[in-house]
Amino acid sequence: MSNWADLTTGKRIKALRGSELTQHGLAEAAGVSYALVQKAEQDRGELSVGSLLKLAAALRADVGVILGQQAPRRGMDRSSRTALRQLSDAVHESALGEWDGIGDPSTVDELGSARDLAWSAYWDSDTARVAVLASQVLMEGQVRYDSATGEERDRLAAILASTYRVAASTANGFGRRDLALSALTSAKLLAKQAGDPVMGALLESTLSWIYLRGAKLPRAEAVAERAAAAIEPSFSRSTKPELLAYGRLMISAAVAASRREDERKADDYISQAHAAAARLGRDVKLFGTSFGPTAAKTEAVGIHVALKNPGRALKLADQPDMRQLPSTMSKVARNRYRLDVALAQCSVGLHDKAGDTLVEVGLDAPEWVKHQALPGVIGQRLAKVSTARVRSISELIGVPLVA
Repeated sequence: MSNWADLTTGKRIKALRGSELTQHGLAEAAGVSYALVQKAEQDRGELSVGSLLKLAAALRADVGVILGQQAPRRGMDRSSRTALRQLSDAVHESALGEWDGIGDPSTVDELGSARDLAWSAYWDSDTARVAVLASQVLMEGQVRYDSATGEERDRLAAILASTYRVAASTANGFGRRDLALSALTSAKLLAKQAGDPVMGALLESTLSWIYLRGAKLPRAEAVAERAAAAIEPSFSRSTKPELLAYGRLMISAAVAASRREDERKADDYISQAHAAAARLGRDVKLFGTSFGPTAAKTEAVGIHVALKNPGRALKLADQPDMRQLPSTMSKVARNRYRLDVALAQCSVGLHDKAGDTLVEVGLDAPEWVKHQALPGVIGQRLAKVSTARVRSISELIGVPLVA
């Protein structure tokens, strides 16, 4: 559908719904009101991110497709499709034990280093490199794991679990939820073998994100809350890994609650995340996951935006320690935060600043931004002020933003 980006959001929703699914049926499947579906298809009013997620899940489409950033069935470029195919082969073949193409696999230390590099590539939004490195670890690691015993087997289990997790995170980012869940299933089995409750908690955090992206908000919140309760540290005697996992789970629960617009629960969760971050005292990284004061504050900005508190979000973003983000912050985390700031700027009428922020994101992470929902939401709001400016931004960052 070559003119997909030229359609309005309402026309895209109607086209994806087709003639076999009624507006009432879509409303029921998405868990939204019939009036919301009517207004959406008539392009009346703005859809919240939560509503977009629910409609996308019911229509079995990515949010980017609804917003015109991607055309149906061809949202990824060739290199991304190739990387996802390579990752899928490695996830399934390693789990099934169908591959024995190497007689002398890498050492445990080498596999651990490759795992770390895969996570670094993920946070740099380098999907092709993630696929190459994760595939190596999964295929070679599984060969070595099958014959290992004792401490070596436990170490390999932890490495493989973390690598399946980066595969799941990558797949989920592209809307490949079946692959993400398959990778996570293998990861959870290995984490149990390794006997590491922190790894298990981080896997639950990833599962919560998969449910969140699939618009299963109550389930996303429940998974994170249950896992946090299981690992909740005693703040006087807690270890850094426990605090990191607990803080991340509290953020996952807070994000899900904010998308349901439950301000009381979201505030409670984010307060617990801030407490864990304060106890840590600084940003730390474990198994490819970062958490600390910076993560708690940047995530809080997005949560306040979802709760329709843009002024509170911008006040937090304007704190001295937030104006200059640490250089250690990953490209993905940095730009996800910037998109939240841009949406808040739109909401309070700072349209020029929002446009500048969106350009920063697009130039910093050109491939990553194509698969995000917020640029389309921001573009639609900016278009109400200046369509010409939005078209200029679209050309700069290579993402269709308006019809």
